[in-house]
Formats: sequence, C-alpha cells, structure tokens
Amino acid sequence: MTYCVGMLIDSGIVLMSDTRTNAGVDNVSTFRKMFHWSVEDDRVITLLTAGNLATTQSVLSQLEERNKAPAERHNSLLEAPTMFQVATQVGKLLNDTIAAQRAEHGQEGSDKMFQASIIVAGQIKGMEPRLFLVYPEGNFIEASFDTPYFQIGETKYGRPILVRGYSRDMSFEDAIKLVLVSFDSTIKANLSVGPPLDLLVIERDNFLPIHNRRISADDPYFRAVSVGWGEALRRAFHDLPDYEMASEHTPAH
Repeated sequence: MTYCVGMLIDSGIVLMSDTRTNAGVDNVSTFRKMFHWSVEDDRVITLLTAGNLATTQSVLSQLEERNKAPAERHNSLLEAPTMFQVATQVGKLLNDTIAAQRAEHGQEGSDKMFQASIIVAGQIKGMEPRLFLVYPEGNFIEASFDTPYFQIGETKYGRPILVRGYSRDMSFEDAIKLVLVSFDSTIKANLSVGPPLDLLVIERDNFLPIHNRRISADDPYFRAVSVGWGEALRRAFHDLPDYEMASEHTPAH
C-alpha cells in the first residue's frame, strides 16, 4: 500500500510520500514514489504515484525517456505549455500503460490488478501553481478552494487530520507539520505504509524546490511530532466532558 499527499496553499505546494511497497508481510521493500523535474526559471513538475508498481514504473520510465531529449520526442513534460497539458499527458500515458498491461496478461489480469493513480503538481512560469489528481482511466481533477489537497493510496486514516487542520494561508512549516501528523496517523494504523518519507516543497514563482529531503523513522523532528501528537490527543480526550450514564434518558425500572 501507499500514502501520498499533495497540498496546495497560498505560498505554493507541499508534497509527501511514503516509500513502502509490500506483497505480503514477508516481502516488504522500499521504492521511491515521488519524482520531480525542474527547468531553472521556467518550470517545476512533481509526480506522486500509488498503485501497481509495474504500472507506475513503466509510466515514469517513459516520461524520463521523453524528458531526456525533448526535441527528439513528442509530449515531453519539459515542453508542455501548461500544467493542464502536463496532467493530460500523464493521464493518457497512465491509461495507455494500464491497457497495455491488461492486453499482455490477457484473462490473467483482473480489472484492478494494474490500477494506479498519480498526483501531478507544479508551476510553469507566468501561470499559477497547480495540483491535479489523475485517475487510472486517464481523466483528472484539479485542486481548488473547495478541494485544496489530494491523497492517494491509504487515504482514510490521515484524512481527518487534514480536514481539521488545513488552512489555505498556513505557512510551509505548519503545512509540513500537518502532513507529518497525517502520515503518523496512517503509519500507526496501517503497517503497509511506512518510512522513510519523501518531502518536497514548491514555492510560488520559484522553479527549483526550496526544500527536498527524506525523513527516516528515527528523524528527531518526526519522532517529536509523533510523540507530541499522541500526548496531545490523550490530553484532549481527558479534557472532554464526562458522559453521565445516570441521566434523564435512563429508563426507569
């Protein structure tokens, strides 16, 4: 399983992914799920991937080939005129790759076996930072004021944290802290999601990532956030009003 988050705020975009991939409890591996490309003073593009590893690696390999010599190949992300076109290209390639995998495996491949989804984030000079969620069918949606962040993979455990804590005008530092709490909650609830975590921050109108690092399980800040969040939850729980069992709603005997 996987957990990835892309969050759009006024200052830019914060992105994080885990690196755990497993095919059963005795076959756990680490694979990068975050990939980015930058052209100085022109564009920065980041992809987060979830789903079938063969599918996502095939998509990324094809994109890398296109980007190595864009003048010789069509549909390079480094030449797309808008982030909308970037998302369109990624969506078409994802859908084509899934279709090819199904055709290769015939009836052995179920409908869901080769499924994958991708978060596309970035900015092209002269335009706004944009964030998209690309579905296996190749179609996609864009983040907005109503939906300012996307999750892919194991989304249910970390979503309540984002819903309660997100503010569009929050700082990068607060956004990173919020996403880390979301990941900590997910990791605690699901063993198929785990560190190290990849973090990347895109600042508006800065076409090189301003922060890009890998966070290990023993990272001091991550451990402090994890412990502090657990303690804060326990304090908040005990501060809630006590439930009174002997009340007017108790039926008389």
